[in-house]
Amino acid sequence: MAKLMVEGILNKVKLGIELSKNEVVYLLKLSQPKERYKLFKAARELREKYFDNKIFLYGFVYFSTYCRNECTFCFYRKSNNYCKRYRKTEDEIVNIAQSLCDSGVNLIDLTMGEDPEYHCNKKNGYEKLTKIVDSVKKKVKLPIMISPGVVPKSVLIDLKQAGANWYACYQETHNRRKYEKLRINQNYNERLDIKVFAKNIGLLIEEGLLVGSWSSVNDISNSMFEMKKLNAEQVRTMSFVPQKGTPLFSEKVTDDLLELNIIAVMRLLFPDRLIPASLDVEGIVGLEERLNAGANVVTSIIPPRGGLVGVSQSTLNIDDGSRTVKGVTPVLEKCGLIPATTEEYINWVEKRQEALVY
Repeated sequence: MAKLMVEGILNKVKLGIELSKNEVVYLLKLSQPKERYKLFKAARELREKYFDNKIFLYGFVYFSTYCRNECTFCFYRKSNNYCKRYRKTEDEIVNIAQSLCDSGVNLIDLTMGEDPEYHCNKKNGYEKLTKIVDSVKKKVKLPIMISPGVVPKSVLIDLKQAGANWYACYQETHNRRKYEKLRINQNYNERLDIKVFAKNIGLLIEEGLLVGSWSSVNDISNSMFEMKKLNAEQVRTMSFVPQKGTPLFSEKVTDDLLELNIIAVMRLLFPDRLIPASLDVEGIVGLEERLNAGANVVTSIIPPRGGLVGVSQSTLNIDDGSRTVKGVTPVLEKCGLIPATTEEYINWVEKRQEALVY
C-alpha cells in the first residue's frame, strides 16, 4: 500500500500536478529506505531536468558576529559569552571576497548578526553596510547575497543599488507560536513583509526553515506552501545544532532523516529553484547525502585560517580546508555532478531578476 502511495504521488509530480499538503506530509514522513530512494531519485531527476549536472557554489563571509537579538537557537545571541565576537573591516571583507572569487565560487554571501554597529547607528551604520556591498561588488563582480537581518525598506533599496542581488532572511518556522519561542521579541509580520518588499524592488529572496524537536511535519508542509506564496527563488532547510550558552542547548537532537526528506520534497515543489546543501550542519561528511536528495547549491564555503566562523557549526571543517571549492569538488564528482561556471550562475540570476514584477 505504501509503495503504491509513494508512486502515485511521484507520478503526479511527473505530470506537473500540484501536490496537496497531506501528500507533502506523507512524503516528509517516509522512513523506509526503498520509499526514500524513490523520493530522492525523483528529486534528482527534476534537478537534472532544470539544471543538468551543474551545482552552484556559495562563498560565505560572516563579517560580524555581534547581534542585538536573543534568538533561543543561535550561538551568537546577544547574551551568549561563549561565542567568538568580531567585526571584519571593509578591507578585510573585500580581501576575503576576492579570495573566494579566485577559488571559484559563484556568489558572495555577506552575512552578519543584527549588529548594533550597523543597526543602531541609524543612518551612518546603514551607510557603512551599503558601502561594504558596493566595495565587494566592484572588486569581485559576482552576484551578492546580503543577510543583515531585518532592515528598513529604504536600506534595502540602497543595498540593491549598491549591487546586492539577493536578500536572505529566514522565518525559521511559519508557525507563529513556535516562531515566538525561537525569535524572541521579533515581529513575525515585519520579518515576512520585508521579504515581500525586497521582491517588489527586484531582489531575489532566500527563505529558510530550522528543523528541530519542535518541528512537526504539518508545520513543515505549511511552511513550504507559505514559501510558494512568497515565490522565493531559493529555499533551504537546516537541522538544529544545539549551541552552548543558549536556552536550547539541552534540546533533543534529531537525525538528518527529516532534513533530507525536506530537501527532496522541496525539489518536487520548487523544481526550478535553488535548494542548498549546507556545510554548516555536518560539514563535508554530510554533503553527499544532501546532494543525492536533490540540492543544487553548496553553501557555507569558507576560506581556511581567515578568522571566519560558521553559524550552526562555528569551526567545523573550516581550518582543515574541507569547506572550500577544492574540498567539495571530489564529493560533487562522486555524485556525478560538476561546479557550474560563474557565467552560468550569473545568467540564472539575471533571468530570475528580469522576471520579477517591479
